[in-house]
Amino acid sequence: MDQELLERMIKEVMNSLAGNGTNKVEVSSSDLQKNTNKMNRGDYPLSQKKADIVKSATGKKLEEFTIENVMSGKIGAADCRIAPETLEMQAQIAESVGRNAFARNLRRAAELIAIPDARVLEIYNALRPYRSTKAELLAIADELENKYNAKVNAQLVKEAAELYEKRDRLRKN
Repeated sequence: MDQELLERMIKEVMNSLAGNGTNKVEVSSSDLQKNTNKMNRGDYPLSQKKADIVKSATGKKLEEFTIENVMSGKIGAADCRIAPETLEMQAQIAESVGRNAFARNLRRAAELIAIPDARVLEIYNALRPYRSTKAELLAIADELENKYNAKVNAQLVKEAAELYEKRDRLRKN
């Protein structure tokens, strides 16, 4: 494959990912909570409007995402994982344009980042009808809340446990 074409493809992918909030950013939580620093419609896409604050989880700047750095191993998969701060900034942008449900989804996703992928898949499977008892679902909710500080997701699992009980969708002991 032509080197120039490959570079262009990677840059396009990285730019589209960054514009959709998939790169890491480092912003203090106090900055995110101040109304004066909230993101809004004018900050979208972050990769173009706020490129100075877009960084990977490992601290790499957006400009470091080049074909050379990827090919040499200076940029790896861990550098491309989304950060909770990025999702919060995207949630603020979504709220600023009236997409409140989407903003809530982004915040729920931000909570899940701390949970290992394998555990997220286990929880997903446990939430399928007839897969878990009420006690097992409540234990998952407790784990989410106390081990991972995923309070919103814990509440959703508790609600699922109650709903499954009402609709007879729980696994029988």
